[in-house]
Amino acid sequence: MKNILLIAILIIVSACKTSNKNTTTTTTTKENTVEDIVSYLASDELEGRETGSKGIDLAAIYIENEFKSLGVKPYYETYRDEFKIDGLDAFNVIGFIEGNDAKLKDEVVVLSAHYDHIGISKKIVENDSISNGANDNASGTATVLALAKHFAQKKNNKRSIMFALFTAEEKGLLGSKHLAERLKSENINLYTLVNFEMLGVPFTDNRGYDVLVTGYDLSNMAEKFNSYIGSNVVGKSDVAVKYGLFKRSDNYAFYEAFKMPCQTISSCDLTNFDFYHQVGDEANKMDYEHINSMVNKMIPAIEGMANSATQEIKMHDE
Repeated sequence: MKNILLIAILIIVSACKTSNKNTTTTTTTKENTVEDIVSYLASDELEGRETGSKGIDLAAIYIENEFKSLGVKPYYETYRDEFKIDGLDAFNVIGFIEGNDAKLKDEVVVLSAHYDHIGISKKIVENDSISNGANDNASGTATVLALAKHFAQKKNNKRSIMFALFTAEEKGLLGSKHLAERLKSENINLYTLVNFEMLGVPFTDNRGYDVLVTGYDLSNMAEKFNSYIGSNVVGKSDVAVKYGLFKRSDNYAFYEAFKMPCQTISSCDLTNFDFYHQVGDEANKMDYEHINSMVNKMIPAIEGMANSATQEIKMHDE
């Protein structure tokens, strides 16, 4: 009886060791939170992510690894859409999730943000010269990656979704211009583009909505998004109109190329953030509860847009 018991114990111990061995040899990828993403992209190590710099190359590698870990495939042969700017190597980073509907998957929704910033400042403030660009636009980049995570897990999009992270926005919207022209020449069937810009802090006044959409009067995007979400989340900012913000972010190059609803979602119209293009645009100043809330509110909006039977978001002149 003792021998039988001893054999049983040895079998159990051996099984546990085998189980532990299998567990320790299985590699799992850490799922980065919105705060993790912003904190890394806006860290001093990346030195402000200026186009052509070592810092933006590190940012691109980070984004590529995020796409890989989520199972989001590259749109082209690699994630990088490469081009030159005054002899410098530049590259957008692009992921893609094909739609699950046989017909609608030929239509493409683009979710975008720029991941570059202005680099090292000539103006030193409190021994700091790095323009970290947490709000502008690590927050938008993190939003796009969070949406990519959602759709990679759910796989519930009937239309195909492209996740485009642009370089050289700060040099004149050059990354988005390059990709818009390339996709136009390739005859992509673009439905709409939603660009995310400066979502790191909420509006400080009680204006009745959470985020603005640039070019509010050009299309019914705000109306349809609010309908998909079920509340008044997206509104019109007169300040954004005054400063012409519709033409000052990456949506504009796509609008120019396709004349489709291509607009920017933001919770900053330059009235509620004091560190625009300054060294004080740091990760510790971001409101991560707000960013996460905006991601969660955008999910039903993007799902509604990606899954509607017809193209419901239209220019007002149609």
